[in-house]
Amino acid sequence: MTENTEKTYGQILKASSIIGGAEGINLALSMVRVKFAAIFIGPVGVGLLGNFTAVQGLVGTLAGFGIQSSAVRDVAKAVGEDDQQKIGQTVLALRRVCWLTGLLGAAFMAGFSPWLSEWTFGSGDYTLQIALLGLVILFSNLSGGQMALIQGMRRIGDLARVNIVSAVTGTLISISAYAWLGIDGIVPALLLMSAVRLGVSWHFAQRIPVPPVAASWLQSLSSAGGMARLGFVLMWSGLINGLVLYLTRALITQDLGIAAVGIFGAAFALSGMLINFILGAMGADYYPRLTGVAPDRTAMTRLVNEQTEVGLLLAVPGLLATLALAPWIIQIFYSGEFLPAVELLQWFALGCLGRVLSWPLGFVMLALGKGAWFFLTETLFNALHLALVWCGLNLVGLEGTAIAFFVLYVVYIVAVYAVGRHLIGFSWSTNTWKLIAGLLPLVAVAFVGTRLLSIWPATVLGVIVTASATVFCFRGLVGRIGAEHHVVRKACRIPGMRWACGL
Repeated sequence: MTENTEKTYGQILKASSIIGGAEGINLALSMVRVKFAAIFIGPVGVGLLGNFTAVQGLVGTLAGFGIQSSAVRDVAKAVGEDDQQKIGQTVLALRRVCWLTGLLGAAFMAGFSPWLSEWTFGSGDYTLQIALLGLVILFSNLSGGQMALIQGMRRIGDLARVNIVSAVTGTLISISAYAWLGIDGIVPALLLMSAVRLGVSWHFAQRIPVPPVAASWLQSLSSAGGMARLGFVLMWSGLINGLVLYLTRALITQDLGIAAVGIFGAAFALSGMLINFILGAMGADYYPRLTGVAPDRTAMTRLVNEQTEVGLLLAVPGLLATLALAPWIIQIFYSGEFLPAVELLQWFALGCLGRVLSWPLGFVMLALGKGAWFFLTETLFNALHLALVWCGLNLVGLEGTAIAFFVLYVVYIVAVYAVGRHLIGFSWSTNTWKLIAGLLPLVAVAFVGTRLLSIWPATVLGVIVTASATVFCFRGLVGRIGAEHHVVRKACRIPGMRWACGL
């Protein structure tokens, strides 16, 4: 492997490790919040929390208009061109649009709260709580604008600091609210957590030197036109994703009750914690970098392959551990009441492997500014997801919703691969294919073992497979970043790790 290639993998790993450390802390604290939620508010409370979050996420996505995500591309592009005037105009437009859309979203949430309560819970009992969530939308919009600036400037360290401080304070707030108020503490906790994140992101964003520019609101809205066009596509993607999750929870509520929503939410949240940790760690730097090399087809293909390889090497050991230890994970982070979530968690873990494979390719459309392609693929596959959820729920029951998630990503991988091939002539490299071929059998063995064996033999088999995959993946990382990388040198100081590194 050439020195330049090792340097590129090292850069990916460095950015991933910084954000990954923050995401790891966030992951651990999320698990703490989940455990205390299970203790203090139980399955019904967890179900309520999930429904409140789904409603707020759905309206918040609509109100955000995708501006925060599209602004990362605009800020990164302006920074790459070293155009100070453009940087100033972009940041000013971003901040003003976030205020405008946030206020509109809060007003919408308050005005439509009676109908949202009726559609979500089948009654108007939660009208006031849903109206108050409008403030969460405003605070989230404003903090999202600050985070877009930080990420677009590639201030990876500050991005990590915001996540850590927000996670620590959010955990303390939520546990205190659940312990003091029980189920009635859910909405106050959400409000306080969003306010704290806004304050922290504002503090770090103010440390970034932004060229001052003078512009009217009309000029800012005009200069935000590019953000809005791509933002609409991203908003639509987030909106229909949120809509599918909202409708899934609503269908489960109506068919099986609110406690079943808690079971579904427990499995979905645990699978999401791990994969969001990995993808969040990589995505903070990957999207701006991919935008920076667009539209160079060769450079984009190389970067997507490198990111896919690193994603697999980082994610697969954790996914295998989730498959093997699902019954224990549920008991540790929730309680025995949530054990029906085990089978769902295992199917969600398989689907998350599909997310890892498809995720780097999905950014190709965004980096190229191909909003129409992104709009089409996201619309079609969210419609497919909802159809699969409905079929799975009716044919299999609650577990069918998780099977639908897995089937969706099998189809989605094929689709985004075809789109990537059309747009940039993409193909997985030989190294990527070898990695997939080496890891998929291990995943299959672990999953089949959980289905055919009783809990103890399945756990032992899963642990053995996970350990084997961990060694395989760590050696893969060593081969890509080089034996002299500081991460490898530090790891080799641990007894037995020189053998694991293949040195």
